[in-house]
Amino acid sequence: MSRFTRKVVIVTGAAGGIGTAIAQRFASEGATVVVSDVNIDAAQNVVEAIRKENGNAVAIAANIADGNECRALVENVFSQMKRIDVLVNNAGINRRGDLLALSEDDWHSSFAVNIDSMFHLCRAVLPIMIEAGGGAIVNTASQWGLYPAPGHIAYNVTKAAVASFTQNLARDYAPHKIRVNAVCPGEIHTPMLEAGVLRSGRTIADLDRLVPFGRIGKPEEVAALVAFLASDEAAFMCGSLVEITGAQAVA
Repeated sequence: MSRFTRKVVIVTGAAGGIGTAIAQRFASEGATVVVSDVNIDAAQNVVEAIRKENGNAVAIAANIADGNECRALVENVFSQMKRIDVLVNNAGINRRGDLLALSEDDWHSSFAVNIDSMFHLCRAVLPIMIEAGGGAIVNTASQWGLYPAPGHIAYNVTKAAVASFTQNLARDYAPHKIRVNAVCPGEIHTPMLEAGVLRSGRTIADLDRLVPFGRIGKPEEVAALVAFLASDEAAFMCGSLVEITGAQAVA
């Protein structure tokens, strides 16, 4: 498929896990992908892997917890490429613990990365998309933002905010033909998940047994959904929160 030929796609948090899979998927379908991450070396590794598969990508470092860096990222991309067709707000952090276990920094950092960054990036991208006559924004929310899991209040609350932000933005900017949707993954096999499994003393096999489908998800499966939502095939999807969980309920 070549659904994104000649299109420019920004993916945040693209240097690992789901973000890398998303960047690779868009590149495989013809997009020029901006691989953005706070870790520029890791982002450059993703770019090199994409180029080995004859894809087009560039790495741009950005600490999206900083609103100025969010605006600079968008300005940099637009000044170089003269268009931005898709924004994927994928970057996120998970500060685990109930309310009394969290520090103030845990709480504020979770909001800065998981939701405030979307405020800054979308405010910068929207005028460009409006001028172009449309565009697509896909946000990475979470199943836990819809159905909270215990012991993850900062993550759950910020991902619930991502879901609400998605629906509000969609309703405000649908008249401009800007489609805004979110994916809500369940358990996906990523480095973040592996770190949590190690801390808990469980194994990936333990998690697989909790999923009715028989296994946890793969980053590539989330990436395929993101690409669909950003494509013209999803032309009437706007304001959708799409779960991808293998039918698993929140434990």
